[in-house]
Amino acid sequence: MTSSSLSSRRVQYETAGLDVADVAADPITQWTQWYDEAATAGVAEPNAMVLATVDRDGRPDARFVLVRGADERGFVLYTNLHSEKSAQLAGQPHAAGVFSWLDLHRQVRVRGPVERATDAEADAYFAGRPRDSQIGAWASPQSEPLADRAALDARIADVAARFEGEDVPRPPFWGGWRLGLAEVEFWQGRPSRLHDRVRYTPTGDGTWTTTRLAP
Repeated sequence: MTSSSLSSRRVQYETAGLDVADVAADPITQWTQWYDEAATAGVAEPNAMVLATVDRDGRPDARFVLVRGADERGFVLYTNLHSEKSAQLAGQPHAAGVFSWLDLHRQVRVRGPVERATDAEADAYFAGRPRDSQIGAWASPQSEPLADRAALDARIADVAARFEGEDVPRPPFWGGWRLGLAEVEFWQGRPSRLHDRVRYTPTGDGTWTTTRLAP
């Protein structure tokens, strides 16, 4: 693709608008409604979220993750606790996330504090994973250099043999992180790039303030 084709690319957003008067009283209820609509519409991986973190040198980093829990406390993801992602979350326990449902011309931005999910939460989620994914969690030294794919395949075979005929337990180095809700913004695409934006901020007494933002 040439730079000229990038600069001239246009998609007109003709979807219905979003106003403060239209949204739910709290962001999780509103997010759940949009998530359900994205899933019903056939959006691929509607629980995919870009997670943005900061490394020990203050440099930003980002990657897609799959959210596996959402409630009034925030959004939960699970991962290797020795990974670079986990090191960044532990070292700077604040992060940002973005859900993007482009087919519906919608996105949701989240910023907030980060905390570890409980062992009970991690155990419950791990127990429901496919067996191959459970084995992969043990076998992959996430974020570490690998000689080649064969080295990973060998590790997978070793773990599969180790747990043959028995349930695969959760690795002690595998768990969850929760991104809290200090600020949540809902974005609805509108014609002529005059998009609708509604931001939720907590009041401190369990309720939320909603504010319309300029596009």
